[in-house]
Amino acid sequence: MNAPRTARERARAELTAEILAAARRQLAEGGAAMLSLRSIARELGMASSAVYRYFSSRDELLTALIVQSYNEIGEAAENADLPGAAPQERWLAVWRAVREWSLAHRHEYALIFGTPVPGYVAPHVTIEVAGRMPLTLARIVADARRDGNLTPATGPVCPAEAITPDMLMLLEGESFSPDEVARLIFCWNRLVGIIGYELHGHLANVTADDALFFDHTARTEGAYIGLPFR
Repeated sequence: MNAPRTARERARAELTAEILAAARRQLAEGGAAMLSLRSIARELGMASSAVYRYFSSRDELLTALIVQSYNEIGEAAENADLPGAAPQERWLAVWRAVREWSLAHRHEYALIFGTPVPGYVAPHVTIEVAGRMPLTLARIVADARRDGNLTPATGPVCPAEAITPDMLMLLEGESFSPDEVARLIFCWNRLVGIIGYELHGHLANVTADDALFFDHTARTEGAYIGLPFR
């Protein structure tokens, strides 16, 4: 059992949450490039020096927002998964949950999947949390393969040298072929891409029902990777 937090620790956690909430409001108003610790301090009625005790720079604050956003979309995907259900039901539920989170958090989606912030280089800490959502999809495919519910893929095979060795072991105890990894990459990029098209209005006058077209895309990509969609 973890030791209870001290009053100082609770106060710090609460103020950190307030700073992040203010940063998200600023993100919605002006985008990531306009984030400013000084303006956040003014909004919260704090001295700028006090805010710098929580986040030493704009980049550190930006990293915290990116980690928070990746964790939220990853949690949405993981919570939507239905272990024990048919793989195609799990796949569709996760895709829908990712879309639902993205529509409700457009600016956070743009932060993690949109145009890179000029001058900002994401640190290694963002890599693990960025994997939560795609690894949920990989887990569904791995379970389907183990249970005999994955149809062998057809069509062009991805060359092994196109995939980094680290990507070939996506889940502990699960080894994927280069072509399977390539198909997974294609699918989660298609998921991110179709949501981005919707959020930025690129489906206007193209689809009559965005949700219906999204579900069709999810099923098409699931069938492409070998899940039993018909």
